[in-house]
Amino acid sequence: MESEVRTDKYLWAIRLYKTRSLAAEDCKKGRILFENRSLKPSHPLKNGDVFKVVKMPVTYTYRILQITGKRLGAKLVGKYLEDITPEKDLEILEIQKKMGFKPRKTGTGRPTKKERRDLDQFFEE
Repeated sequence: MESEVRTDKYLWAIRLYKTRSLAAEDCKKGRILFENRSLKPSHPLKNGDVFKVVKMPVTYTYRILQITGKRLGAKLVGKYLEDITPEKDLEILEIQKKMGFKPRKTGTGRPTKKERRDLDQFFEE
């Protein structure tokens, strides 16, 4: 059993990211925090570490229960990771879902770029 594992590898293994390269990219952009400092992809994580993942508009907080470097099935993730995100952060996500973006029907609202070009071409003729 491993005692430490790279940050990008762990984030991929516990299914927070689809690929290690996406996890490494977010580390480099400063979206993975440990003790309020951004982590490099190669930073070793250990059992009991608490880290944050910034996915706007919410900052998720997780505690490592067990270390693994192998990709897990979705049902096993709960044995390796505990979500300790405060309720107030999750409420922000719920509010945003309720507000929701509603796509407009074609022909209503501002014309798209293509519709604008078609209109300009029509009026030029």
